[in-house]
Amino acid sequence: MALGAGLLVLGAIAPAFAQDKEKPAAEKTKTEDIPPPKRSITKHSGRFGGQSVSYTATAGETWLKADDGTPRAAIFSVSYVKEGRDPDRPVTFLFNGGPGSGSVWLHMGAFGPKRVAIPSDARDDGAPPYPIVDNPDSLLDVTDIVFIDPVGTGFSHALGKTDPKDFYGVTKDAEAIAQFIRLWLNENGRWNAPKYLGGESYGTTRSAAVLNQLEGAYNDVALNGVILISTVLDFAAGADTPGNEMSYILNVPSMAATALFHGKAQASSVEAFTQEARQWAIGPYAAALLKGNALQGDERAAVRKDLARFTGLSEAYLEQADLRVTPDRFYKELLRDRGLTVGRLDSRYTGKDYDNAGETPDNDPSFYGIDAGYTAAINAYARETLKFDTERRYVTIGSVGPWDWRLGGGRDNDVYVNVAPYIGKGLRENSGLRIFVGQGYYDFATPFFAAEYALSRTGIPKERVEYRYYGSGHMMYVRDEDRAKLSQDIRAFIRAR
Repeated sequence: MALGAGLLVLGAIAPAFAQDKEKPAAEKTKTEDIPPPKRSITKHSGRFGGQSVSYTATAGETWLKADDGTPRAAIFSVSYVKEGRDPDRPVTFLFNGGPGSGSVWLHMGAFGPKRVAIPSDARDDGAPPYPIVDNPDSLLDVTDIVFIDPVGTGFSHALGKTDPKDFYGVTKDAEAIAQFIRLWLNENGRWNAPKYLGGESYGTTRSAAVLNQLEGAYNDVALNGVILISTVLDFAAGADTPGNEMSYILNVPSMAATALFHGKAQASSVEAFTQEARQWAIGPYAAALLKGNALQGDERAAVRKDLARFTGLSEAYLEQADLRVTPDRFYKELLRDRGLTVGRLDSRYTGKDYDNAGETPDNDPSFYGIDAGYTAAINAYARETLKFDTERRYVTIGSVGPWDWRLGGGRDNDVYVNVAPYIGKGLRENSGLRIFVGQGYYDFATPFFAAEYALSRTGIPKERVEYRYYGSGHMMYVRDEDRAKLSQDIRAFIRAR
């Protein structure tokens, strides 16, 4: 599911310059050889957060250029700006994740003025037509909104002879988005407006990296808030790889919530049960895992019994797994006795595999249960309602690899991929910055305990980090109650500046 500066950082564009100098003049990309940016401007009105709002929608491309003026990429975005053009009105920049995902999910599911209405109760979205309806939960009553598709997603693409891989990486991608944001502020006269940045999934990684690009230089673009939805910042801690004990610890509360939802565990509430699971996972379970093969006898039996209670899995299975259950195995094993699997993005969803053998699911029912509706909706809405005319296909989830995960600073930084320190630095150096964290209880793609762990480390002022939780998964807005709650929570976050 993962999704700027007036000029790209020199280090990112220097190789392109060097290559350009070596090319014969006839091979160089000329600006006149590239079609001008396409844009469509339409007028609309709606009722959001209980208020009537008239707004202008601008759907179109923005060129990102090199120092010599050569266009390098076309970034597609959709901007919704309230009529009256108040230069002091908040503006929020949003994207999804992947990396490789267009902004369709937040756009057509959560915060755009229209949304696609798919089943709210974890059922498959079926076949078209999919209703595209008014979205009173859009945030347009409190902020203008700009949905951004990074290069290789949505309608965004590299231009001319530019290699798309020039934009594929944690830092490269962040530089491009930061460049776009600066250009948008220029064009719309919003430099002194309150500014918010938000993303979902890898989009939270991108948010931290873009924050670093905007606030980490002398030509500072200060932000009022960063909105993290389904957060992943510390990739090393959450890596499901042999030898990484932290991943097992961080997944236990999500397993507990899922077991309770499907009747494989007993507790008074998901809030109480997950809190108990947090304390057990970071205490007795963590200590047991650190003992490795030395964990034996009664102590091992006690841990196994508690792990069975939290996960809903049998003690026999847990013993075979050496008390370490990866999420993939959990999806397949929890409801094996019912012939069902549970979802990764949202473990409320269930699926039926080709057969009931094997140790991992055939596919994720919480993704194939929603993707068709969103793909149809963004294409119909962008082309018909927003009047954006293009022959390009909208890339909801695309291939943007190989992705450059290196953060710089030496071997250890590049092996331990963790952008949470960017959040801490931003908070320490901007006293007006606040962080919103929204997490679903049934999300295994970005578990809520992993988000809490990443943001509880040294150097992150906890008093300006706000957490909210929802009774669904990765895309909590697919559930009607949670979409309304998420909207109310973020609306209050913006108003509290």
